[in-house]
Amino acid sequence: MKIVLNGEPQVTAAATLAELCASLGLGDAKIATAVNGDFVPAQERTGLKLAEDDRIEIVAPRQGG
Repeated sequence: MKIVLNGEPQVTAAATLAELCASLGLGDAKIATAVNGDFVPAQERTGLKLAEDDRIEIVAPRQGG
């Protein structure tokens, strides 16, 4: 299915947000996620089914000052 990931069009076979994160190598990473502008807590990613044209943002914290 087609999605928009961090502003870039992508094609994915992932059915859930958790599967998408895992396919990107971020399954165990400390990240923040949002789908269509709504924050998705880590514990809800497994149950959140993706749909065609969903807009997904994945942000990893940065260290520094």
